[in-house]
Amino acid sequence: MIEIELDGQKVSVPEGSMVMHAADAANTYIPHFCYHKKLSIAANCRMCLVDVEKAPKPMPACATPVTNGMIVRTKSDKAIKAQQSVMEFLLINHPLDCPICDQGGECQLQDLAVGYGGSASRYEEEKRVVMHKDVGPLISMEEMSRCIHCTRCVRFGQELAGVMELGMIHRGEHSEITTVLNDTVDSEVSGNMIDLCPVGALTSKPFRYQARPWELSRRKSVSPHDSTGANLIVQVKNNRVLRVLPLENEEVNECWLADRDRFSYEALNESDRLTSPMLKQGGEWKTVDWQTALEYVANGLKQVKADHGAKSIGALVSPHSTVEELFLAGALVRGLGSENIDYRLRHAEFAKTEGVRWLGTTIASLSNLQRVLVVGSNLRKDHPLFAMRVRAAARKGAKVSVIHDAQDDWAIPIASSVIVPASQWAQALADIAAAIGSEKGVSAPAKGNATDTAKAIAQSLLSGERKAILLGNAAAHHAGASSLLALANWIGEHTGASVGYLTEAANTVGAQLVNALPGAGGLNAAQMLGGSLKAAILLNTEPEFDSAAGAKAAAGLAKAEMVITLSPFKANMEFSDVLLPISPWTETPGTFVNAEGRVQGFHAVVKPLGETRPAWKVLRVLGNMLGVQNFAFESSQEVLAAARGAADNGTGHVQGNRLANTTSAAADTAAHDGRPVSAAIYRLDGIVRRAPSLQLTADAKAAAQGAAA
Repeated sequence: MIEIELDGQKVSVPEGSMVMHAADAANTYIPHFCYHKKLSIAANCRMCLVDVEKAPKPMPACATPVTNGMIVRTKSDKAIKAQQSVMEFLLINHPLDCPICDQGGECQLQDLAVGYGGSASRYEEEKRVVMHKDVGPLISMEEMSRCIHCTRCVRFGQELAGVMELGMIHRGEHSEITTVLNDTVDSEVSGNMIDLCPVGALTSKPFRYQARPWELSRRKSVSPHDSTGANLIVQVKNNRVLRVLPLENEEVNECWLADRDRFSYEALNESDRLTSPMLKQGGEWKTVDWQTALEYVANGLKQVKADHGAKSIGALVSPHSTVEELFLAGALVRGLGSENIDYRLRHAEFAKTEGVRWLGTTIASLSNLQRVLVVGSNLRKDHPLFAMRVRAAARKGAKVSVIHDAQDDWAIPIASSVIVPASQWAQALADIAAAIGSEKGVSAPAKGNATDTAKAIAQSLLSGERKAILLGNAAAHHAGASSLLALANWIGEHTGASVGYLTEAANTVGAQLVNALPGAGGLNAAQMLGGSLKAAILLNTEPEFDSAAGAKAAAGLAKAEMVITLSPFKANMEFSDVLLPISPWTETPGTFVNAEGRVQGFHAVVKPLGETRPAWKVLRVLGNMLGVQNFAFESSQEVLAAARGAADNGTGHVQGNRLANTTSAAADTAAHDGRPVSAAIYRLDGIVRRAPSLQLTADAKAAAQGAAA
């Protein structure tokens, strides 16, 4: 540790730190624009000039290494005058259009200009003008004359997103940030550039001119999409969600968001929202009141049970639903005497598991891994924030290996890759196991051929200290999922690597915890979608898009006498008999359990739209009407308490003994036909699929073309 004196205060910081780091440790604010704690140091804005004793001129705090005994003054006349001079230069060409700037009220330049700017400019020359750029549906670059060339956006793309889509061209007063070739910005985490921009040069295109910052209410929430469980600040005006920003949580999403989390809120304000219960009568949909709709559902379920037995009733539920909703859906079905409930709509194998499948390590630890093997995942698109952490590990020297059926561009250096059809993934793992067995003198669990690539991956996993084998969405949905896990567990056991699933959805772990799975004699998702039900309850899911059955799901469900859809949207209208409008994540309290087993609760941030009601209330009322026992819940907290039971230890995490990726399945290398179903980045769930701006992105268009083909 090195000790310096900062404004008369002794501060100790690690060797190699900069003065800015010492100031952070001492809670001393130094004005800056280009410096950001998550980015490399550029030292190009010069706003952080400070007075260092014995230095002939002010020094940039962000790029000046500390030395023992250094004396730094951040508020001396020398430092203040230097900072004021820099501000004057920054404002020479700035348009000073604060009254109409969309960034007004949350602009760093505006804030610092109050303290360090002059009351008038000495310059009378014309200001420069930079032409606007069209870089896609998410980021607006309409006002690039405001850019102060801090290069935060450039460094973010290059270092954290892994794709340098923006760069600086020309020199001096002609410098400008651009895509160079007039391309669009297509990164799945591009929206973070908007947050990083300290002026109004990069703004949110969907949010642009919607509201002023001081008009918005700010409320905490949790993302309902992938399994990161990103923490959010949802901004609301007039009971409408107008913007979503990251809430910093170093253990989960750091200070970043995937574009899927940031822009999907648009779907909540679309015309496709279901705002009143609807019944299909004579082939036509009619709006009815809640009492009529619920009586219709209750009487229909009673009739089906009387005619065909309770086992003809089943529920297909979404892992994007909350813990409370999934628990009550299971309790309702089981209260009727059926064990037909399943969240695994995209799965091809339905073997009984011995524990709750999870990440196998903490999310934060992904940033510090030294060796990684990812099986069956397009990591960058399936889990953008996990990919950012693995990318950060790779920048520190981690070796990343892949087994997949496509050569996807992860924007991460790949040490070794095995690109084979999904039917050969088990054999690829067996080959790696054979190489490890040969190296360690132990018998491999299955017959394998230690190819050169298998040996390279084996050597990689045998070296290093912090290692993980991560099974992706396609591996979880694979017809031989248990065999893949058995082989991965053997490799993990003999290399010291953790083994876990990336887990697909916001509440995949939570769905397992509350046992949203078929019990003894119960039908699995594939069987229910195949036409085995007489009455189907669809909770927050659209089987045509959310299941392995795809378009065939409609034909299977059409065989049922009654299909009840609980959805925030006008969904499943082709084969449903009744639509019940339930609240999306912004309009209901609830709980999600992310991939690492972190239990995260959230509150409603806006009132339910129209006649929409929280799904837990709808299910509770249905349970009461059907005479199900123990359904007298007064609040979502009561439902959560019943759902969790002893599932947690009071720290916000699921107890470790409930999380387990063990399996008793044999390490079978037999080929399984068919490609596992894995959703494209902007087709993961109903909310994302209805977000207009996300559907205009290059990723969404590519997925649509692939689906059409």
